[in-house]
Amino acid sequence: MPKIKSFERHTNQYENWFENNRFAYESELQAVKALIPENGTGIEIGVGTGRFAEPLGIKTGIEPSRAMGKIARQRGIEVFNGVAEALPFDDDQFDFALMVTTICFLDDIELSFKEAHRVLKTGGAFVVGFVDRNSSIGIIYEKHKNENVFYKNATFFSIDEIISYLEKAGFKNLSFTQTIFRNLDETSDVEPVRKGYGEGSFVVVRGFSTVSLER
Repeated sequence: MPKIKSFERHTNQYENWFENNRFAYESELQAVKALIPENGTGIEIGVGTGRFAEPLGIKTGIEPSRAMGKIARQRGIEVFNGVAEALPFDDDQFDFALMVTTICFLDDIELSFKEAHRVLKTGGAFVVGFVDRNSSIGIIYEKHKNENVFYKNATFFSIDEIISYLEKAGFKNLSFTQTIFRNLDETSDVEPVRKGYGEGSFVVVRGFSTVSLER
């Protein structure tokens, strides 16, 4: 079962995070935007309340939480109720797919990445934004996750693990951006976006789909 109970119950608290941490949010948004294709039809998997899809111009999303999806619809997103492990779309349907801070709530990350590959056209881009488990913020989140209504059931991943899952699912030519170089309570302005990984707590990786032998 998707880990949606907290998101159903605490939707307002989720929304408030973006207001209370607006510099971190803007930093993350810019890091994602740097790797999102400028053209083509995209989908956000785990669209939440549409905080990323709307400013990035993504018109389609999938979301298991009906409370979150309702807000995303109010932001102009066409939201399908469903999970990343079983996307309700045909093969080769999208030019790019996005996941932002979704991977830690998946039931099966390997299957989810394979599903993303399936619905992408050959050469389509898969963009994943996440908090690196080994970063300063990732270490804090892991240490205190039982105190957080959202993260208590989360599984955090390292960059090397995500690279492995992406390559196993058939994604190649990976590129990275990173941001958030200070702790959240020290972030008083929009953080820079840099190429690569290993310094910033928030990492974005983009890979391109290849033809799968199973398709």
